[in-house]
Order: sequence, then C-alpha cells, then structure tokens
Amino acid sequence: MYYSLRGTLIAADGRSAAVECGGVGYLCTVSAQTYSQLPEPGEEVLLYTHLSVREDAMELYGFSTQVERSCFRMLTQVSGVGAKVAIAILSSLTADQVAFAIMAGDSKALTAAPGVGPKLAQRIVLELKDKFGKGTAEFSAGSLSASVPAVMGKGNRGEAVAALAALGYSQAEAASVLSDCADTMSVEDMIRAGLKKLSRNL
Repeated sequence: MYYSLRGTLIAADGRSAAVECGGVGYLCTVSAQTYSQLPEPGEEVLLYTHLSVREDAMELYGFSTQVERSCFRMLTQVSGVGAKVAIAILSSLTADQVAFAIMAGDSKALTAAPGVGPKLAQRIVLELKDKFGKGTAEFSAGSLSASVPAVMGKGNRGEAVAALAALGYSQAEAASVLSDCADTMSVEDMIRAGLKKLSRNL
C-alpha cells in the first residue's frame, strides 16, 4: 500500500521516526541501523516502507534502504519471526551481515539479536539459505561483496574476503583463513569455510 515516504523528519527516538508528508504525520518503526542514518529533525528524509496489518493493529515500518526492507520481509517469512524480531535482528546486524551469515550457515551470528535463540537462528538459516543465495539480486554474494571496499585478491577469493570484511573481520584475518581454499570454489563455499575456521579460533 505504501512504497515509501519522502517528507520532513519531525522526531525520532531510536525505535521510531515521525515523518510529515503533505501535512500528514506518519509514525514508522525503524531499526537501529536506519535510525543511525536519519537526518536531523526538520530535514528531508526518505524511508522505504512496509505496512504490517493485523486484526488488532496496523503498523508502518521504515527503512533507509530497499535492501534492508527486502531483508526484513524475508525474515518475517520464517515461522516464529515476527516484525519485532526482524527489527531486532536488523538492529543488531546490517542487512548485508544478516545475508552473509545466512548464506554461510552461521546461525550463531544471528543470536546476537535479542529474542533470537539458537533454535530460531538455525531455523532462519535453514529456511532462508537458498533464498538469500539465489532468490534475489540484492542478496547474491557478488552483489553484496560489491557494496564493501575493494580488497586484496581478485575473483571469488576477493569477493569472499570482502564478504568476511563486511562481517567485521580484518582483511588480514579473512585472507589468512581463505588461503587454503581452491580457486575453483564458489564465493559461498569460501565464506562458509572461512567462517568455520574463524569460529574455531574464538
């Protein structure tokens, strides 16, 4: 029903943002990631929106990017993941980090979000792994790694290093754990192998 809102930011409190468009004020629930991207009150803001309709209420969610909104919508497809849990996940991790964790089978990374235990994290990975890896252009390994700075290495290895760097590891750490990977391995397989090695080093 609502694709996006462009208007004046009235106020924001960390969990929501009020935007005035054409004399009407809209209250949007936002993630911590989106909140960090908001301008000062009184300035223009653009939020991509999702309207959640329940029997007892309607709630509008706002996102700073279409990628974050797509990630939110995919997360809410998982049984046990409602809008509040999806926002909690996207407040603890960026959309790119969520996608990389799911594609790599790293359910532990998702438990950083409040309300996400090991079982739910594993269910999210199981149900969304193929969708994030192949289902949409926004969440292919190549397109995600292209959103981070260029790193040492070319081809699949370079993209895998970029992916691990986006998860918070240093380029040196990423390059080290991927050094044994065959050049013929896919980006997704390299990421999985790298995360397994990194988790053993914790």
